[in-house]
Amino acid sequence: MSQTNTPLLDEVVQWSQETCRRELKSVLPKLTSLHNDSDNWNDHIRILKVITDRFLPHMALSELEDECFSKILPKAVSMFEGMIKEILHQVGGLSSQNTELCALLRNILQAMMQIIDALSTCVRHVGTFEEAPELDAIRSLPACILKVLTETFNHCKESEVVYCGRLSLVADLLQGLFKEAYCLQKALLELLDRISLDSSASEEDVSDTVTVIHNLLDICSIISNLDIALHANTWKFLIKHSLKYQSLVEEHLHHGDISNSLCDNLLVSFNNCVELAEQIKRAGLQSTQSPEYKLFQKTAKMCRFFANTLVHYIKEFKFFLTKYCSFYHRLYLHVISKFPPSLSAPTLPSALSEELNAAALVPMGALLLQLLAVRPFAEFVLRKDSRLSPEHELPQCLLLVSVLGQIHSQPEEVLQLWHTGSQFSEEEPRLPLYQALFTSFRRCCTERRVPVLLPGVMMKGQAQVLVTLHNHICVQLCASVAALPPAYIPVLERCLLNAVLQADTQTALLATDVWCFTARYGTAELCLHHVHLVAQLVKSCPAECYQSAQLGLLLRRMVFLMTPDHQMELVERFPPAEVGNLPVWRHVLLRALSQEARRRVEADVTDLTQKALSDWRNGGYKLGQVEKVNKVLLSLLAVVRVQSSPEEPCVLSAAGVVTQLWLRMSPDQVQTHPVLQSTLQLLLSISAILVKSLEPQVLHQALLCVDKVVSQKCADQLLLAALEFLSSLGKIFFPPDSQNPVLPRLSSLFAVLLADGVWLLQQHALEAFSQFAEITNHEEVISQSLSVEETKTKVVNYLSKTVNAQEDVESRLQRLKLETAVIDKHNERLELNKENASSKLSAEAVADLEPCPKRARQEPEEPYSRYIQAAESALKALQALIAEGAPDIVAPPPQWLEPRLQELRTLITNISTAGAT
Repeated sequence: MSQTNTPLLDEVVQWSQETCRRELKSVLPKLTSLHNDSDNWNDHIRILKVITDRFLPHMALSELEDECFSKILPKAVSMFEGMIKEILHQVGGLSSQNTELCALLRNILQAMMQIIDALSTCVRHVGTFEEAPELDAIRSLPACILKVLTETFNHCKESEVVYCGRLSLVADLLQGLFKEAYCLQKALLELLDRISLDSSASEEDVSDTVTVIHNLLDICSIISNLDIALHANTWKFLIKHSLKYQSLVEEHLHHGDISNSLCDNLLVSFNNCVELAEQIKRAGLQSTQSPEYKLFQKTAKMCRFFANTLVHYIKEFKFFLTKYCSFYHRLYLHVISKFPPSLSAPTLPSALSEELNAAALVPMGALLLQLLAVRPFAEFVLRKDSRLSPEHELPQCLLLVSVLGQIHSQPEEVLQLWHTGSQFSEEEPRLPLYQALFTSFRRCCTERRVPVLLPGVMMKGQAQVLVTLHNHICVQLCASVAALPPAYIPVLERCLLNAVLQADTQTALLATDVWCFTARYGTAELCLHHVHLVAQLVKSCPAECYQSAQLGLLLRRMVFLMTPDHQMELVERFPPAEVGNLPVWRHVLLRALSQEARRRVEADVTDLTQKALSDWRNGGYKLGQVEKVNKVLLSLLAVVRVQSSPEEPCVLSAAGVVTQLWLRMSPDQVQTHPVLQSTLQLLLSISAILVKSLEPQVLHQALLCVDKVVSQKCADQLLLAALEFLSSLGKIFFPPDSQNPVLPRLSSLFAVLLADGVWLLQQHALEAFSQFAEITNHEEVISQSLSVEETKTKVVNYLSKTVNAQEDVESRLQRLKLETAVIDKHNERLELNKENASSKLSAEAVADLEPCPKRARQEPEEPYSRYIQAAESALKALQALIAEGAPDIVAPPPQWLEPRLQELRTLITNISTAGAT
């Protein structure tokens, strides 16, 4: 590159500063023209340096743009870009032996540094003026400098690829080039910070400001891996500039590009943090002064910076960012998935975990708070039929819990957005928040079974403990219900009902917990209304479907919360004396009832059982009538479960009923007819409770039936009932004349059931056998049951709580995931079964969720009628027990019966006398 011999340049370089100032007006136009006409890089640079060093210092601020910057800077940028292209064209032949090419490339890099130096001179000169410059006074300067910076930083970033293995030949110049560009950008940003635009700014000024912001965004994407401080400072200025002129630029900014870039930078820094933390853990580094730890801290600082910057940007421009809510949702889930209790979260030392928590997890709470009022975000989070990757199911659940915790302080329109779900067909389909949470909880099957643990509620005077996911969500749901405005209670009730009726048992249990809290937290009338609703659903539900068990559990728990008067009202509304109401009472735990209500239910159920048995006997014990007997036996089981004394009238009556039924049971028929297997199952369960009230010959008959069904394939639930019955026989001492037919058969049954290959049945068999062995007087049964060495070993291991095989954490987790898939398919089959009643039940219940009208006032004589009916039913049951019993079936009437009957006669006489007066 030859040096120019232009006489004008030779003369100007000899001038003093005073001469340059005096000749400015006449010489500068010539120099700018010469600069634009020249095609030689050296000439360009020489002229550029003369202009910026000798004439620029003498120019007024108002003259800079028109007289200088607009004429020389575009050409300087074009020349700089040409130099980059020349390097890319020539660099292929670069080597240490090719000294001529090496010198050429180094000269080009030095020339690029000179151009940057000239631009820095321009910025410094503008900065010398006391008054802040107007944008139109330096319009060409920011745009041209940003182009040069973009090219420079990109060249430095790609240098390893561009120069391949020959980077060492120019590394010193590239480092110098980067430092010059770094200083130039810093100076430019300081200059731009001094400029102010007001609401009267021209469209051109606004456009230039937007261009500066977008150019800085491009630079940020380039320098992210070059220099942490430069990257952070550039982002700080970009956001600051965007907010400074928010009202002017907000409709012109590429908000999606800015927010997506912030998300990307946050994810990169966060993932780097996690990776560095794992490396530090693997290496066992303890010192906070190690290079790895310091790098982790720097990366965590950048992570926190990007997270807070994103939150701030969303706060200010949220209504321009509605299209990008899916990105924020994925970002939130990804970050949460890397923290406990997520199964994919790494286990880190507490110090690293705390820093990572402050850098990423804490800002996620602030991010969520800013997005609560954004409808597209709510629609995306609550969308129907959304399926996430397995590692994001728990974060989604925790996201919904966080929404639940933050939403109560939000305005009414935000509450409506989250709580009500989509109302119209034209809306984006979305679930109510409570329903979405129950659905998400259901999908966390693996996490529930591990189980993952979360911090519990802080209690005064107690240390915080870890709790299960069920416990954590239940507490949050109940707290939300306590703060829920009354207008959203119907939505809550529908969500609770849907959750109870779906197939996942633990989800139904969670809904049951929350529903019971709702009933207890509300008024007694609300509790009564809910109990009536659930009781009606139980009554309408087929006994064999899964909804029956889940609704029954809910009913059983809610009855505990009722007042005594309301319990009596429940008895009146669903009288136990009617067969159609028995499904209700077989689920109720009678000890939850007041004494009055309990006696009424016991008397009615006992009386109805006697009647059903009499009808079956009078009808000739036809097989078609057995189903009716089974219905009353289910409720009789609920009655005998809560009896404390074998002398209770209902116990004696039940024992008579069971005795009669056992003597009618034929082992051969049981195996042939499924309806009799149901009868057998119920008889075994009732007999296990009443075992001390049954005669040895009755127990022997029961063993014969059990032996018959165990010897052939039968339902698991029947075997479980058989185990319950066998275990209860430990309470009985069989007289010598009954031992021969009973004890060998008992030993044989235990031996067969203990050897069963199904793990669930085997576990129940071990439990039943150990309970039997603990209390029995017939020790020979124990030894005879354990005649097989393998069975004996199983029992010994069970009693000593020996674990045969210890499963490692990873294997267990993989097994749980495989089992989860099986459980999900099973639940789906249950819900797709056309015979299940959930759709019908939901439709029936929704209409009943509205507050029901007050119950009609009782007629004055109604209490008298109710009590006399109860007394009459009890006396008839006692009469049947005495009249129909036989010496070989039940024991003769006890000696105390006659005195008690005499007391009743006296009581009846007193009542009659009082009524007459």
